[in-house]
Amino acid sequence: MLLYNGRLLPETGFALPLPNRGLFFNDGFFETLVWADRGLRYRELHAARMQRAAAALSLDLPPALASAANLERTLTALITADGSPTRLRLQLWRSGTGLYTPETSATEWLATARPFTPHHAPIATAGFAETVRVQASPVSFCKGPQALTYVLAAQERQRRGLDEVLLLSGAGHIAEAVAAAVFWVRGGELFTPNLATGCVAGVRRAHLLAAARRHGLTVHEVLAEPAELLAAEVVFTANVAGIRTVREIAGTHFDEQHPLLEQLRQWETQE
Repeated sequence: MLLYNGRLLPETGFALPLPNRGLFFNDGFFETLVWADRGLRYRELHAARMQRAAAALSLDLPPALASAANLERTLTALITADGSPTRLRLQLWRSGTGLYTPETSATEWLATARPFTPHHAPIATAGFAETVRVQASPVSFCKGPQALTYVLAAQERQRRGLDEVLLLSGAGHIAEAVAAAVFWVRGGELFTPNLATGCVAGVRRAHLLAAARRHGLTVHEVLAEPAELLAAEVVFTANVAGIRTVREIAGTHFDEQHPLLEQLRQWETQE
């Protein structure tokens, strides 16, 4: 089953009507969410990012999605009776027709569901992306408007036989992984790229930073060149699917275990 503009419909035979500005102009954004433990994880953070994305694109969020409580209530329709962990994809796009100049701020949306499997396995080999870089823009914080960048990065990852690539900003600073935020630890302090690099403002990123700060850990959101990352004690990525340590980047090896990382994991579970 899927949800299309609030209607619960079977996936079989479903087709989006045309014209569709999301398809024609990428005029919208998406969220990837996880339902587990009888609720929507990070619902407040997802709702806040959606509200910010809608404002940046001059879109009106439908009431069913306009608050954290409404978002969770609406997506409950896609959850199985046993409440098993579910990965939800929520796509939103502008209604109407027209060319680059929109005719409306009204929004249409589609939500789909798949079984969720956490992903915590270490990343064996990573490198720095060579064919594409991220660029900061008024919409670089949200998911969707710059999706082609990550498609190209994923293709490079596959060609090079790597498990992950780390993207740099136009200025050469560490930005993010293909579909996750990147963090590192050095000297008992936590580091992650600044949003000014053009990286996505990930909800897991925000959750980890908030947990670290609440427990008094020194946190730095930085503009860092690759050499600074390679001097770290431990490197890991984080998204809604899990936290994954990185064993090796461009020939430099890192520890898989670190007391501070284990502390972060514990703090997250207490939130």
